[in-house]
Amino acid sequence: MRIARVFLDQPLHPGMEVALDKNAYRHAVQVLRLRTGQPITLFNGDGADYSATLSVGPRSGSALITEMSALSPESPLNITLVQAISRGERMDFALQKSVELGVHCIQPVLTERTVVKLDAKRRKNRTDHWQAIIISACEQSGRNRVPTLKEPLTLTDYFNDASIESQTRLVLSPTASLSMSELSLEKGLAADLLIGPEGGLSDDEIEKAISHQFTPIRMGPRILRTETAALAAISVLQSRFGDLG
Repeated sequence: MRIARVFLDQPLHPGMEVALDKNAYRHAVQVLRLRTGQPITLFNGDGADYSATLSVGPRSGSALITEMSALSPESPLNITLVQAISRGERMDFALQKSVELGVHCIQPVLTERTVVKLDAKRRKNRTDHWQAIIISACEQSGRNRVPTLKEPLTLTDYFNDASIESQTRLVLSPTASLSMSELSLEKGLAADLLIGPEGGLSDDEIEKAISHQFTPIRMGPRILRTETAALAAISVLQSRFGDLG
């Protein structure tokens, strides 16, 4: 039987009995229906898994950690997904599946054709929601490092961000002359992958991307939805230059 995995945002070590926070308790007890004495795996994003035994009360629970395992399922290809913000479930789906496929970092961006409007309150709510999606995807997929979720930026601010260090920068464009199959990268490199919104990136945004050392690439002869494009591109990159397949 597959052992359930639960994220806890605190230090963990063998011999420690740790209280489950409300999210962990809800996931383990109310969703997965785990009971006292059952095994559970805890992780906190430090790159290790912690085997534990669960103890459940009416409104709270705890887990006694018995062992630490440092085996890591992280991909050698360090992908930053620069994802144009899309509506509701489309964005959730793109983030969830990109985490399952092994991205290391996610940078949401607002583009010319982004239809989602974010004031300060909504930006905070959406960021918290996306963080929960990412953690849930780590619990499901066996990852023990949580991908970094950066604060949303306009695409212009992202281009001007001096902290961008990746030398490999790719932008999906249906009119690109270079196909994904023709791309040549060294295994283990870091890559930024820019995906447009529902209406795609504008010609001006593509030109700005190119001026910031992004290489336009196409996935094939068909136009893909924003969430499909992200997952298809990540899958191909991981298959060719990472650890998928």
